[in-house]
Amino acid sequence: MIRIVIAEDQNMLLGALSALIDLEEDMEVVGRASNGEEAVKLVHLHKPDICIMDIEMPGKSGLDAAEELKDSGCKIIILTTFARSGYFERAVKANVNGYMLKDSPSDELASSIRSVMDGRRIYASELIDEAYSQENPLTERESAVIELMAEGKSTKEIASQLYITTGTVRNYISVILDKLEVTNRIEAIRRFKEKGWFK
Repeated sequence: MIRIVIAEDQNMLLGALSALIDLEEDMEVVGRASNGEEAVKLVHLHKPDICIMDIEMPGKSGLDAAEELKDSGCKIIILTTFARSGYFERAVKANVNGYMLKDSPSDELASSIRSVMDGRRIYASELIDEAYSQENPLTERESAVIELMAEGKSTKEIASQLYITTGTVRNYISVILDKLEVTNRIEAIRRFKEKGWFK
């Protein structure tokens, strides 16, 4: 019997996924979590074979939880709405065993679970295409600047936090806007977030 924990913050979807998996003769849902923190606790408590996890959940995200569970012996399948290359790259680094999109046919889920149990990795094909077509164009320092911008820090605060001058920060911001092909900070932050490039 394949023992499964599901983490999903939308109750109706959590119930539907559980019901769907429980219909399979060789699978059983042993725990249901509504955020990443609960998922980590349930995995340690029940020692399931697989944890199916959404990404965007309150508190701890599915990717944070997947990184934490990397060496737990539990196989992780990310099941999300978001086909974002940054999320996918992070999931691959966290060593997840599967990354599927919620609009996949429902019978694909059960066969993917079995494939993952057989030691294969299952990644949605559109994600692989997207991941290879677009990588984060910003350097590590530029990424640090945009992350501080997203926290609402002023040019002066960013300069002080990164030990550089305000002029250097302005230069970085100008390069960031140029690379992301946007005209202002708000658009830059939105574009960076949409791509899933925030750490």
